[in-house]
Amino acid sequence: MPFPFSEEGHFVSGVELWDWRRGATIAAKAAGVPIGEVDWLLQAVTTLDRLSLRLDSFKEQPQVELRLSLADLTRLWEQRLQLRVPLQYLLGTSAWREFSLRVSPAVLIPRPETELLIDLAVSATQGLAHCELPRGHWADLGTGSGAIALGLAASFPHAEGIYAVDVSGAALAVAQQNAQDLGLSHKIQFYQGSWLQPLSHLKGRLSGLVANPPYIPTAMLPELQPEVAWHEPHLALDGGQDGLECIRSLVSAGVDYLQPGGVWLVEMMAGQAGAVVELLEQSSYCQIQVHPDLAGIDRFALGYRSELRQS
Repeated sequence: MPFPFSEEGHFVSGVELWDWRRGATIAAKAAGVPIGEVDWLLQAVTTLDRLSLRLDSFKEQPQVELRLSLADLTRLWEQRLQLRVPLQYLLGTSAWREFSLRVSPAVLIPRPETELLIDLAVSATQGLAHCELPRGHWADLGTGSGAIALGLAASFPHAEGIYAVDVSGAALAVAQQNAQDLGLSHKIQFYQGSWLQPLSHLKGRLSGLVANPPYIPTAMLPELQPEVAWHEPHLALDGGQDGLECIRSLVSAGVDYLQPGGVWLVEMMAGQAGAVVELLEQSSYCQIQVHPDLAGIDRFALGYRSELRQS
């Protein structure tokens, strides 16, 4: 649950807030938490901007308004440092592309590298051979916060349908709320179920299948950062013994659901590219590509449904 912010303002002097910020930064360094999160938090709970925080110019202000008391701010920061709760969960929001999304422990926190899935989906539809794809049906499987579905809806405004699927009802509720907040509810249809099963009426008709599925091998989950291992939903992380269980399912099902020439696009873990490409090559996909993330790591696999199915 996000921290319960007060509707009425709380006021402290600039000097008081400056002193709190200095102490919070020292504590962050000691705990191994990025010190940039201190200013990220202060921007969320005050009207101060990044520049005034960086220059310490707010120190001269007689009053700074807070959305919570200084004591509550300290308690919130202690949750971040001691319990390793991600700041996005504490605030209840996360920035992703041009959106500010609601998040909760029912959904993965959307990562900056996942934003590239939308760019890749758009580029995959450019060119004469696939000019009709942006106007077709697109599915975001394992939608979580709804980030990918929202990105597809914004990037393909003339799509016949955008479909967001998740097996978790709690996650789907977050996604639906985000769509409502952003005025995109009318463009996205939400379904609860496992992968493509709720979309049986779209077999052979999807223009694109996009997903950020669970891809962490089960044995690696305890080794993840505490913020991830302790707080993010394992349902959205655990990819089975080798991490490829869900990806195999998407490769197999995509053949039946994608139209000829349709786009198959997923995020994967570092080191999985060779295995994923092999899975696609063994099925009815062509023009298979691997794309790097922001750090240059092979992170995304893309293929097109072949005109002819392999027997």
